[in-house]
Amino acid sequence: MEYLDFELPIKELQEQYEKACKIGEESDVDVTNTCKQIEKKLKETKKDIYKNLTPWQRVQLSRHPNRPYTLDYIKAICGDSFLELHGDRNVKDDKAMIGGLGKIGDQSYMFIGQQKGYNTKTRQYRNFGMANPEGYRKALRLMKMAEKFGVPVVTLIDTPGAYPGLEAEERGQGEAIARNILEMTRLKVPIIVVIIGEGASGGALGIGVGDSVLMLENTWYSVISPESCSSILWRSWEYKEQAAEALKLTATDMKKLKLIDTIVKEPLGGAHSDREGIYTIVAKEIEKSFDDLKNLSPTELVEKRMDKYSEMGVFKG
Repeated sequence: MEYLDFELPIKELQEQYEKACKIGEESDVDVTNTCKQIEKKLKETKKDIYKNLTPWQRVQLSRHPNRPYTLDYIKAICGDSFLELHGDRNVKDDKAMIGGLGKIGDQSYMFIGQQKGYNTKTRQYRNFGMANPEGYRKALRLMKMAEKFGVPVVTLIDTPGAYPGLEAEERGQGEAIARNILEMTRLKVPIIVVIIGEGASGGALGIGVGDSVLMLENTWYSVISPESCSSILWRSWEYKEQAAEALKLTATDMKKLKLIDTIVKEPLGGAHSDREGIYTIVAKEIEKSFDDLKNLSPTELVEKRMDKYSEMGVFKG
């Protein structure tokens, strides 16, 4: 397990606990009480640390190398029922954007999401989770297919942004994202959006319009990353913590501003500390959201979605 800077007290206690247990196993010394004391202290330290996280610390947690990615969620939630679909029928298959049909219980869903890599090789293969225009066009193709067959759409957001390269701009990156936002507002099936990691810029918005927008506790959602914001305003990355505070990018801030619908509580220590726990929580939240939406007619769905997004940013004096 890798630990972030602010998690080092947890690392020390974890190591002490493991050493004490090992001594107990290898000798006749009774260390039961010592282990219990360390375990108790470990729980208290975890509670203290994760209860008082700063926005920047939540950004760090959202990028934790052990944090589960889109395919981890899909495979855990759908099991063998997931069938991945490829290609945008135009340019190629974008490996940073994945999608396909899968089941939760007896209900089929069209899953779409950005996928990051686990090591240098897979990160390059997945383009670090940054989709090209063909990725957004593939996502739109799958959404239209879901609409045709009356299948609800679930999108999982985890991207540092859409790919900003020259070739992406040449193939219409801005147009592809704008087209997706337009088409998603009027899609005639329920759309459930889950932010599972980084929700940065238009890269996230390209699959982020939904009837129910869920945001995991230790994730962020913003037009710009704290580092980029810091480099623009202060000409340096050193002020990223201040930028994270000012951007109001945490789940709590998003809920307060009515830009998301639900904050999904993560297990103590973050999603990476209890993978099975977070898979179960997310599956239940998706089912719960679908239950709230399944009885609405296509017209009601679109009207409610349009109203929801029209009201964002409106302040009454």
